[in-house]
Amino acid sequence: MHQHEKLNYVELGAKNLAATKAFFTAAFGWAFVDYGPDYTAFSGEGLDGGFFTADACNRTDSGGALLVFYSVDIAATLSKVQACGGDIVKPIFDFPGGCRFHFIEPSGNEFAVWSEARTPANR
Repeated sequence: MHQHEKLNYVELGAKNLAATKAFFTAAFGWAFVDYGPDYTAFSGEGLDGGFFTADACNRTDSGGALLVFYSVDIAATLSKVQACGGDIVKPIFDFPGGCRFHFIEPSGNEFAVWSEARTPANR
């Protein structure tokens, strides 16, 4: 159910739609619906959204928003992201409330994953 004046949808540029779709399908089990050759949408992933063909990508070092996944087992999620072709740009680090890591997916967009558990060295 849509909620009045709440975030509902996010759209991100993708340099390579096919690679981005393959990555999120393999790493997170996402399913996509294509709307022509330059747009694909996902839903049921906490926030619905889509990727559109673009030369630009979303990165925090250029002021972009950071979309953050939650994981109950951050080490397993990190391994899966790496195995599926994600580039880890910030390894797991502690922050108030837990720990997280940042990765870049095949089209160059930056995402993060966080967990309430602290890194093993800091428990």
